[in-house]
Amino acid sequence: MFDFTAVIPYLPQLLSGLLTTLGVSFSAIAAGLALGWLICLGLVGQRNWLRNICRIYVSFFRGTPLLVQLVLVFYALPAAGISLPPLVAAVLALTLNTAAFQSEILRAGFTMLPKGQTEAARDLGLSPTRILLHIQIPQVLRNMLPALTNETLDIIKNSALVSAVAVHELMRTAQTLASTTYRPIEFFMVAGLLYLLVTLLTASAGRWLESRMRTA
Repeated sequence: MFDFTAVIPYLPQLLSGLLTTLGVSFSAIAAGLALGWLICLGLVGQRNWLRNICRIYVSFFRGTPLLVQLVLVFYALPAAGISLPPLVAAVLALTLNTAAFQSEILRAGFTMLPKGQTEAARDLGLSPTRILLHIQIPQVLRNMLPALTNETLDIIKNSALVSAVAVHELMRTAQTLASTTYRPIEFFMVAGLLYLLVTLLTASAGRWLESRMRTA
């Protein structure tokens, strides 16, 4: 029989692991959004060489498993003389991964913008930078917010893979406690419920933000 009361004494450790999961996930999402914008601007820009570099980047990180990317960052960088703590390596790998996906989401948002809008802004004397910051970016974020929210949910769930590079987030904590208490079902089910709670709250926050942006 399952005994979920056995999990209660270890809840502080699980919650500590959850905080690490949230820190890793949202740090990667924020940094990935910034990098994703740069890649997106390269993809929609006029320089062929830059578009090709960005396309190669996106193809690699969208076409290879995240676990492979984590292992490469964790083990290949030290081999090249760059040593990173496991937590930093995990955030870096997730950032590089989500930046590729977010750049494609943002690029799709740019393609949805009416071309006449940019031309009208240019005729009014707005500089390309002001057009980008005050007209294009707000609309892209508003239109693509549901897709960006889904990407955030994916990163939260995929962050469980960073346990493979010795980061003590929620999944790694659950694995350790399950092996020491011989209660794998209980600990993994509780970990799953915590992931579910976080993703539901994140999805709700995304819907609230979307409604606010559409009425603004």
